[in-house]
Amino acid sequence: MATETPVRTRRAGAFDIRLIISLLTGVYGIVLTVMGLAFTDEAQLQKAAGVNINLWAGVGLLVFTALFVLWAVVRPIRVPVTEGDETPAE
Repeated sequence: MATETPVRTRRAGAFDIRLIISLLTGVYGIVLTVMGLAFTDEAQLQKAAGVNINLWAGVGLLVFTALFVLWAVVRPIRVPVTEGDETPAE
């Protein structure tokens, strides 16, 4: 019976694509939320049938961002560590 050596892994960290996507959507969400709260006038609301589109889109993007960050924290991507890697394993 052959025993397998366990594969050492580490977290992908900043190279996790979910964190990059969440950073971008978070920035857009903040900008849209601020625009919806502070810079929307009555004429723009009339064009959108009384709905503050910037505010709701910004809030939606912030919720999406929070879910992506939660997903990345709860289920991190693990990459195998090779013998020559100098970075310490977690």
